[in-house]
This record gives sequence, C-alpha cells and structure tokens, in this order.
Amino acid sequence: MEEYFDIVDEHDRVIGTAPRSRCHGDPSLVHRTAHVVVLHPDGQRILLQKRSFTKDIQPGKWDTAVGGHLAHGESYEDGARREMSEELGLPRDLPLEFLFRTEIRNEIESENVGVFLLVSEGPFRFQQEEIDEVRFFTREELATHVDDFTPNLRRELAELRTRDIF
Repeated sequence: MEEYFDIVDEHDRVIGTAPRSRCHGDPSLVHRTAHVVVLHPDGQRILLQKRSFTKDIQPGKWDTAVGGHLAHGESYEDGARREMSEELGLPRDLPLEFLFRTEIRNEIESENVGVFLLVSEGPFRFQQEEIDEVRFFTREELATHVDDFTPNLRRELAELRTRDIF
C-alpha cells in the first residue's frame, strides 16, 4: 500500500494529501520530513548514515543520521521519534531537542524539514533495507568526504556550524 503525505502551503499549513509516488517527481507538492542529528556524547563526532544503493533519491550517499517523511497527520517530533526507532533501533522516549526548520527544494521534490538533536553513542541497529552503514565522523573526517554527502547533509552541517552546535 502506498504512503500518503500531507501537502503544505508556504506557511507549512496542511492543504491536502498526495501519494509518495506523486510527491517524488512533482516539486510543487511540498511535504514534510523530520531529521535527527545524532552527536556522540563526547561532542566531537556526528553519526551519519550511508543511504542504501536501492534508494530512489541520492543512493549510496552519506546523509543525516535519521531522516524520513512524516506520515499523514504526524507532527515533526512524532515523525522524528518514529524514524529514529525505525532507522536506528533507538527507543522513542530518548530526549530530543528541536534545533531548526529548513527546506529542501530540487527538481525531484520539495520538503519542509524539522531538524532535531539527539546525543547518543548507541548501540544502533540500523534498518538494512534503507541504510548500508552508520558511523561517527569527526570534523576532520567530514572535510575529506564532502563529495560523498547528499546536498541536504551539506546544508545541515553548515547550519550546525553557524549555530555552533557541531
């Protein structure tokens, strides 16, 4: 059964729904996603996920530790909690901190993104259908892998630096 996403206006208010297959391919259908940035408790490393090569968007690229579309009627925080449970096998009740909202706009899709912070060293049991690998990166390692990052990850890392979060 195909997933349906809430479609939102320029003020992030729900104005309808559309199937995933239409949202990925029609950038006029702005929908919502949640991302969770995972920092190691030492504050010196950030967890990234390597997207599966079977993904339809940005296969094989390193991306934010957790990211996923919100289900119809789901809040950004509830979506973040569900996704960190599904993608990394983490309990939903871990402390999350809302960081910021951002937008993804490209020729394939348009997303409004709620970005949250989690401090955790795991253990992580990642969703093998969606993710090929997860691992912590130091700031120095990030600098040497930029070409392997999704455009979204590059933007989020820049925003984290600007806000002095990582």
